[in-house]
Amino acid sequence: MTPPCVLISGAGIAGPTVAYWLARSGWRPTVVERAGGVRSSGNPVDVRGAALSVAEKMGIVAALRDVSTSVRAISFYDRAGHRFARVVTSAGRSAAGTPEMEIPRSDLARVLFQTASDVTEFLFDDTITALHQDAGGVDVTFERHAPRRFDFMIGADGLHSAVRQLAFGPDEQFVRHMGLYVATTALPEPAKSPQDVLMHNTPGRLVAVHPGRDRAMAGFFFWHPTAPPDHRNPEAVKRFVAAAYAGVGWRVPELLAQLCAAPDLYFDAVSRVETPHWSQGRVALLGDAASCLSLFGEGSSLAVAGAYELAQALSASPHDHGLAFGRYEAAHRARVAPKLRNFGLMASLLVPRSRPGLTVRDLALRVLTRGRDKKQ
Repeated sequence: MTPPCVLISGAGIAGPTVAYWLARSGWRPTVVERAGGVRSSGNPVDVRGAALSVAEKMGIVAALRDVSTSVRAISFYDRAGHRFARVVTSAGRSAAGTPEMEIPRSDLARVLFQTASDVTEFLFDDTITALHQDAGGVDVTFERHAPRRFDFMIGADGLHSAVRQLAFGPDEQFVRHMGLYVATTALPEPAKSPQDVLMHNTPGRLVAVHPGRDRAMAGFFFWHPTAPPDHRNPEAVKRFVAAAYAGVGWRVPELLAQLCAAPDLYFDAVSRVETPHWSQGRVALLGDAASCLSLFGEGSSLAVAGAYELAQALSASPHDHGLAFGRYEAAHRARVAPKLRNFGLMASLLVPRSRPGLTVRDLALRVLTRGRDKKQ
């Protein structure tokens, strides 16, 4: 019997992971990706919990450790450049004391791609323009490649999922913008403080310099009342971010200049994706396409864990995809739901909207770090 073939849209985190595990079970995976290769931008992300267990099963923990950051603390600075608080984090441990690694998203994607590439067909610089499914499979039309038929299809193509729009409906039905925006870009040089994330807040705005493996990353997180420009229009994005940070002190003018000169940047509205079901017939959603968590680094760990869950369910029930998709969704929704509930609190702590809120947050940081200094 011919092994099932599956098309996976998206070569980010979830796509290569589910492809690897399905190939291990004898499936024939194909991954299509709009970009010309593995993307080089995005926030540093955490690999922890179930995702770390999946990485261990894949034999990639050593490769991930080689590209992990050496962050040990978060330092907070005022407008004049004076550090007023430094919060030490546990090396290689989460706040709950469990093992984790922090990795630039592009490096995590690259390791996963390299691991899956020997057993997966990758179609870069292409996208899906139409799909039609029947009882026996899914007919797919591509922008560049010839049409093909697959047994199943998985949308792992992020917040703006083409698969979700084609199979489930337009974004307006499922995507809820939270009013917070994020832009990140790699800086041209390594961080001067390779163990510290540097942060500066004004009401409704945060700027961070995050150490990377070879180069630092600048991140701009800000609340904004108006609709953003198209995330695929980099010049409009740069103008939008620069206008939002006009007049902000610390190192912001320098970092904005580097953002505006950068050939590659990531930008999007922080959003929640809420779909009543994660599958329609022979098409399933995975990662941010199903349930986006696009701010705190949780999304990548959940994407890896969800990809493994989906692959295991399909491999166990290849002839009953309804049962397989149902098992995957029930198990993974239980992981995702608590993270979604905590979004508002975490966003308010990271980027306080008002002057009083920021004052209270900074006072708490000063008291916290002063207490730790006295103990030491």
